[in-house]
Amino acid sequence: SMATAEPAARKRRPKGQFAAAGRAKRPRSSGRQLEAGMRGILITCNMNERKCVGEAYSLLGEYGDLLYGPEQFSDHEEQLSGSEREEDEDDVEAALKKEVSQIRASTEQRLRRFQSVESGANNVVFIRTRGIEPENLVHHILKDMHATKKKKTRVILRMLPISGTCKAFMEDMKKYTETFFEPWFKAPNKGTFQIVYKARNNSHMSREEVIKELAGIVGSLNPENKVDLNNPQYTVVVEIIKNVCCLSVVKDYVLFRKYNLQEVVKSNKDTQQNPSNLTEEQNSKLVKPEMEEEEKSSEEVKQENK
Repeated sequence: SMATAEPAARKRRPKGQFAAAGRAKRPRSSGRQLEAGMRGILITCNMNERKCVGEAYSLLGEYGDLLYGPEQFSDHEEQLSGSEREEDEDDVEAALKKEVSQIRASTEQRLRRFQSVESGANNVVFIRTRGIEPENLVHHILKDMHATKKKKTRVILRMLPISGTCKAFMEDMKKYTETFFEPWFKAPNKGTFQIVYKARNNSHMSREEVIKELAGIVGSLNPENKVDLNNPQYTVVVEIIKNVCCLSVVKDYVLFRKYNLQEVVKSNKDTQQNPSNLTEEQNSKLVKPEMEEEEKSSEEVKQENK
């Protein structure tokens, strides 16, 4: 609908106003957008981004409270609503106090544990996190859903933790990942791994080059790190949006159906009988690994028993 509305609007607008009007119309971001240095959770959905944000807040809030305890808010607003309110509102000091508390309250809104920011791509929601470990939280959610098979969301497809971000240029990524990969891959740590790569609204990065360079860095941290595309211990997730590269290293990527909240609650039987349940995104990607997943479950049990 946007595309069709565009030309009509253009005709009416005087020439000089393009840039300003474009800026003013940015949806609900108020200047907050995904940028290098953030951590958080990248969530894909189908069309309904607003509902996706709502589902994300509720799911992350539920599990965030479980794992990290309830979020702490300042009680500044409550204090203010008591005696001071009753004084004459025109009193300069009271007015000033009120203003300060509003500014403080709005800052605290920004410093919440979970905060949706503009991702820079359609059907992608980014929730910035503070004071929590995105990988642990998301793994915990998927583990729980995989065990209980309780469907908790309708529009969220995949939920990928992002524990590091840098600029999406090869030099930045090489420099950043040399340190970022250390906890998993630097000797004496080691593991089997695969790299999964997705780029949105970015045409200057080459998938092959990124995978080759990052695999090289993993190898240089410990030569015993080996690639395994079937059932790796670690999956390096590389999600590029515009000029931001989002990274994480996750476990159980195969078992948890590529961190897809719709797929992870299905029983193996459902997936076998009804391959059409797979989301389009998955169908268009590698079909083979999806079909192999069922046979793998006994293999995984062996791995885990080791």
